[in-house]
Amino acid sequence: MKIACYCQHVLGIGHFHRSLSICEELSRRHETVMILGGPDVPLPKTDVRFFSLPGLRMDETFSNLLPCRKGADVQQIKEQRQQELFTFLQEFQPDVFLVELYPFGRKAFRFELDPVLQAMKSGALPPCLRLCSLRDILVEKKKKETYEKRVLTTLNTLFDGLLIHSDPHFIPLEQTYSRLHEIDIPLHYTGFISRPTREGSTDTIRRQLQLRAADKLIVGSIGGGSVGAELLHAVVDTSCVLNDQRLHFHLFCGPYSDPGLKGALQQRGGINVTVHPFSRDFPEWLQAANLSISMAGYNTCMNILAAAIPALLYPFARNREQKMRIDALGRSAPLIALSQTDLNPDNLARQIQKMLQLTRQSSSINLDGARETAVLLESLQKQQEKRP
Repeated sequence: MKIACYCQHVLGIGHFHRSLSICEELSRRHETVMILGGPDVPLPKTDVRFFSLPGLRMDETFSNLLPCRKGADVQQIKEQRQQELFTFLQEFQPDVFLVELYPFGRKAFRFELDPVLQAMKSGALPPCLRLCSLRDILVEKKKKETYEKRVLTTLNTLFDGLLIHSDPHFIPLEQTYSRLHEIDIPLHYTGFISRPTREGSTDTIRRQLQLRAADKLIVGSIGGGSVGAELLHAVVDTSCVLNDQRLHFHLFCGPYSDPGLKGALQQRGGINVTVHPFSRDFPEWLQAANLSISMAGYNTCMNILAAAIPALLYPFARNREQKMRIDALGRSAPLIALSQTDLNPDNLARQIQKMLQLTRQSSSINLDGARETAVLLESLQKQQEKRP
């Protein structure tokens, strides 16, 4: 089976890494290509092949497309992307076209997605199974009725199925999409996507850090790093308030963090604070940790749940997504939301001391979404082949 996965990230790297986890699972048995087109992101060594379109991103207000290459013309980039995407799909001839988020998001990229989806439906491109790959929570929209109607029309017209990467016992899609009952195409919950970690990583990292049994490893992070620097600054200031040599703070900047953030944190931090650049091994660090302090993006939360460690989570305030995720998952795991007031060093110190009293706690949340997605795609493709 040949699979093409379209993933357009515009702010952070969560969408990219969730799709990558799915693609890596698929690549174990199938030829898999990820189609990218956002800001540069570190690409790992993997069996997944990457096909990159000329880069586009959103402006700070999420209102307009901007070229990733300074000085480039947006309209020319759009025309180039349209042609390159169509040509790639024409030559690759995938059996499955997996589209991340659209039409629930990425409306700005319908200029290139609608034409190829229509062409697959009409036969202008080789026909294939067209599936939407969707995360757990949708961001709220100002014109909800218009938005939901547009999504419904596109989904029912241009797609063959909807994959929801969530556990419906905790976060069903109808919580953030009211017209779920009007979706005519099949929809499937896969469970959450969580990248597996290497065996023995806990002992390896703690041994490398020369940590004793009584020492506590606290990992701080801000995902892609486009937002959240204030959280890492608060953790550094709090480490000075705690002044406990048994506490070891390891902070991770994101690939899109301000270039000066790492140095600023190191300058303010004490001897028990270490600052790292973004790391593909971050899930392994969580496995070794006693506590996580982070934003509440999809991937970070799934990594925390997989590690089964307590977490203090600082939700992105511009929309409802991250706070909703904390509230839902916190019913089954030791996850606590931090407010702006909690970033005060004295307040954060009390929260950290309280959470360090807790032990690892596994939850009943389904984190096997990548494997279940791969199994589901194989089943759907076989069904497709049997149709006249």
